[in-house]
Amino acid sequence: MKLILFLTVAGFCGHALCQQDDTYFWMSYLRSYWLGYSRFADPSPQRAQGRDCPLECECPPNFPIAMYCDSRKLKHVPFVPSRMKYAYLQNNRITFIQEGVFDNATGLVWIMLHRNQLTDEKIGENVFAKIINLERLYLDQNNLTVIPSPFQDPTNAFEGMENLTRSLKGLQSLTLLDLSNNYLKKLPEQLPGQLHQLYLEFNSINTIPNEYFRKLPKLQFARLSNNNLTDEGVPSNAFNVSSLIELDLSYNKLQKIPPVNSNLENLYLHANQIKEFSLGSFCKVVDIMNFSRLRVLRLDGNSIPLSALPPETALCLRLAAVIDL
Repeated sequence: MKLILFLTVAGFCGHALCQQDDTYFWMSYLRSYWLGYSRFADPSPQRAQGRDCPLECECPPNFPIAMYCDSRKLKHVPFVPSRMKYAYLQNNRITFIQEGVFDNATGLVWIMLHRNQLTDEKIGENVFAKIINLERLYLDQNNLTVIPSPFQDPTNAFEGMENLTRSLKGLQSLTLLDLSNNYLKKLPEQLPGQLHQLYLEFNSINTIPNEYFRKLPKLQFARLSNNNLTDEGVPSNAFNVSSLIELDLSYNKLQKIPPVNSNLENLYLHANQIKEFSLGSFCKVVDIMNFSRLRVLRLDGNSIPLSALPPETALCLRLAAVIDL
């Protein structure tokens, strides 16, 4: 029996599984396979649930659909049991996501992978392929650099963040995607149409493709603060989208107020380089029937004098409770 176990471990090592500097990696792998083939497993659901929890993590009995692996200095993602809906993997040292770790947990709805060390080339292209019910994916505060244009020929070999692009495209239930605090230079393309919240602050994005947000008809919250956006990199109607409720463009390099849809309620443009107040960015026509739904407008940290506000501002922005200049 010891010889069989030794050969099994050696076989896995041959596939680079044991090359990772992680104490629990091979134990977790072996355990996931042993549970599937053991003839002596206790049929009790409670005992089975206790055994299928990865050694590196905690799976509390009072919340059996959650797996807590956060803040444990892990360098890999453990194999997730099928019963899980929530996987907490943040605050670790994870540098890669191997294929198959989520394949059994097709009911996952939340995955927290923020505050790790994930890089572009070490995310398997089919990592998220089977978790079609995933609603929230947190990948902020990693080392991701670029998500290039979608592939043209599916027979080509792909590298880097193209793997992540391919994985994200199939997540049709995804409503929240957090890619903030990375090193992205471009917006991710071909995102799921069900997306409600997109967080991209603290990156190096300098352009927005034409009609980009129109391809996300259910998007309500978009955060693009602390990037390198300029007037030249933003099409005139980039943010004139009826679904948006909140838009954060603070701490960029904009010199003009971009036109927004009248349905927008919260607009953050503070700490840019804006010098004039253009009422036409909010109301194309100003009268009793046509007005903006804005409730919060932040323009502080720019160079707009109070005298720059035209008299019609009160009519156009009649619902605004906060206007900071």
